[in-house]
Amino acid sequence: MTIYQLKIKLLSDTTFGRGDGVAGLIDQEVEHDSSGFPYLRGRTLKGLLSEECDNLIAVLPPEICSEWENFTCILFGTPGSVQGTIASMHVGDACLPDDLREAVAFQIKKKTLTKTEVLDSLTTIRRQTAINSETGIADKGSLRSFRVAIRELEFKADLLFETQPSQEILSVLAVGTLALRRIGSGRNRGRGYVRCTLHDDSGVEITPSYISLFGKIQEKSA
Repeated sequence: MTIYQLKIKLLSDTTFGRGDGVAGLIDQEVEHDSSGFPYLRGRTLKGLLSEECDNLIAVLPPEICSEWENFTCILFGTPGSVQGTIASMHVGDACLPDDLREAVAFQIKKKTLTKTEVLDSLTTIRRQTAINSETGIADKGSLRSFRVAIRELEFKADLLFETQPSQEILSVLAVGTLALRRIGSGRNRGRGYVRCTLHDDSGVEITPSYISLFGKIQEKSA
């Protein structure tokens, strides 16, 4: 088993939406665990990475595009995958640091902290409304509230491979990681601006080296 890490630093308030709200409080709740820590599901993160990689591969010259599409399929799998075509990478949930979560879970167990206090310390509630383009005033009944994870928080997700991935696979992963700039609900409305980096199992960042390698492999393939 080979493990890499994807680190996500929030550069703006971000909503890891879970599709529901809290009656009388907010319309959209943030995804959080049993201790009140916000997190991003691994399945969602994998989909975001796959989308960015697809967008990048699509603009490559036709003579090398199909080869890189194949690397992407190996990395993320294909729809309706069977044995042999499933993804080579498993993406874990993106969570806050383990030591922090363990320490807080201990405090919750001792009843010196509550889940609500933890959630409130790491998130805040934002509100927005739709403005009528003709009158310039808010549309009636359009006020919505949503919880966001506050900026500057840093999350980490484990990327697991059964076997050591090739240089080409890691290059695809690196460019997709660097291209991922928006995540979560409302990412097209100013929320969810992030910086993502790829690290080896010892925590050393390897994004720049594989971005450079991606360019060199392209030149050799062209």
